[in-house]
Amino acid sequence: MPDPREDRGDEERRAGVALARAPRAAGGDRFAELRELRARCPEVITARAAARKRRPLLRPDGRLMIVAADHPARGALGVRGVPNAMANRYDLLGRLLTALSRPGVDGLLATADVIEDLLLLGALDDKIVIGSMNRGGLQGASFELDDRFTGYDAATIAAMGLDGGKMLTRIDPEDPGTAATLESAGHAVTDLGSRRLLAMVEPFMCRRVGGRLVNDLSAQAVIKSVAIASGLGATSGYTWLKLPAADGMAEVMAATTLPVLLLGGDPEGPPAGTYARWEAALALPGVRGFVAGRTLLYPEDGDVAVAVDAACALVHA
Repeated sequence: MPDPREDRGDEERRAGVALARAPRAAGGDRFAELRELRARCPEVITARAAARKRRPLLRPDGRLMIVAADHPARGALGVRGVPNAMANRYDLLGRLLTALSRPGVDGLLATADVIEDLLLLGALDDKIVIGSMNRGGLQGASFELDDRFTGYDAATIAAMGLDGGKMLTRIDPEDPGTAATLESAGHAVTDLGSRRLLAMVEPFMCRRVGGRLVNDLSAQAVIKSVAIASGLGATSGYTWLKLPAADGMAEVMAATTLPVLLLGGDPEGPPAGTYARWEAALALPGVRGFVAGRTLLYPEDGDVAVAVDAACALVHA
């Protein structure tokens, strides 16, 4: 009977050869090279993942600044009232490359397609990388609360050398589909924890208003979501929470001992108000930093580097 280890070794050797022979586009057109690699040498993705330089989850200051880019996979392409702001993949990748190049950015949260693009572009060395796991609840769909796990699973996150997985966990007491979401999230937390990988849970209490799904961001609702999310899985040892910077954040943080990262959300109004809210929340015990996407990637003035640097200055002060 063949030894599976030999098959893995052969696969790694083939990937290494493909990586060495991978085309280099003339004129430094990184996106042309990316397209060629995807079409001709897809095995290079796993080779680049294996070769990626990794880092500890936390550095001495104990803080994290993570850039998020998993909204497109849920059909959520709008930013600041522009419906298709995130539709152009090359524009999004350009913004992500700028953000990831800034010295205070610790890592990326994204779906496999975005992570693999950035692996092929060589942008993920020395970064924390979190794979987005459930993207089945498409924005605006009748089944939006059916947050099925259509993205990463724990086994692939481990095999690709990623640092953890994130799951959206929306809770509507009036929707029976919530039970399946909670069950799936619990299994994912257990599977990640058994591999000593970070399980990032993003809980919301929500309801439908006029057919539209609305998250309840009141302090009491966020506290309730924290209590439910904290108990998911057979261990909470590797669970982190991703929470909105709600009013009454001190009460929210008193509801958990788990590490918390603040989410950016859909940006509204001038950035000064957002940064002030973030700064106040960062002063609370247990808040470890941000996971922010659209707020930083699509700032009001269009300057991604300035927006990212301002957020990093708050986190890594």
